[in-house]
Amino acid sequence: MISTHILDTNLGKPAAEVEVKLFHAATHELIATATTNKDGRVSDFGIKDLTEGPYQLEFEIAPYFSAKQVKTFFPRVCIQFFIEDIKQHYHIPLLISPFAYSTYRGS
Repeated sequence: MISTHILDTNLGKPAAEVEVKLFHAATHELIATATTNKDGRVSDFGIKDLTEGPYQLEFEIAPYFSAKQVKTFFPRVCIQFFIEDIKQHYHIPLLISPFAYSTYRGS
């Protein structure tokens, strides 16, 4: 399973209503699209046949900041990661602010 959440570190709050796309990174094939909930989370992209290999999450954060009337240097954040064991849960959090972002492998 793949999940994610976004925290707006500038406000110290979850980033709700952010579109997140999941791609197979080798082919750039779109696998799923989701929108973060009020807690800034996408709990499950609903993928039944997850395979080993490279993936990419694309976070469309420009509309999020625009709705808050905040300019951002990074309109989109792309994070590539590699799935080695399809039985594991892969949680990829994103911390954003108007001029920086950071990520890590969560649990």
